[in-house]
Amino acid sequence: MRQGERFCSVDNARAWLFEVARNALTDRLRARRDSEALHDDLPETVEETATVDQLVSCLPRVLSELNEEDREAITWCDLQGMPQAEFARLKDLSVSGAKSRLQRARERLRIRMATACQVRQDDSGQVVDFVPRGPAPY
Repeated sequence: MRQGERFCSVDNARAWLFEVARNALTDRLRARRDSEALHDDLPETVEETATVDQLVSCLPRVLSELNEEDREAITWCDLQGMPQAEFARLKDLSVSGAKSRLQRARERLRIRMATACQVRQDDSGQVVDFVPRGPAPY
């Protein structure tokens, strides 16, 4: 009923009816959800930064250890958000060539980060631990 004029454009009425019924049931269950007030004496939770987010501290040093091509591709496309097509034009590459260069650079960065920062991953590939590295000595 709320769809008004758009109601006539329904392609599969049976699927639409099931979707409406499911949404109505979901809305009703959400409205009836029992909740309990929290006690004032509960300890304040401390939000921990995910390990993978902390890994960014290793990035400047490891990035400086990559070759110039890899560093440019990662810095411009991944860190500064330059579209790959623009990067390709700037470096006089085909778009597929720029994409390949960026993929190879990302893989070399991943390997270098894993080695240099001693990144450990769980069985699902999630970062669980690493050894932070300070800035490169000059």
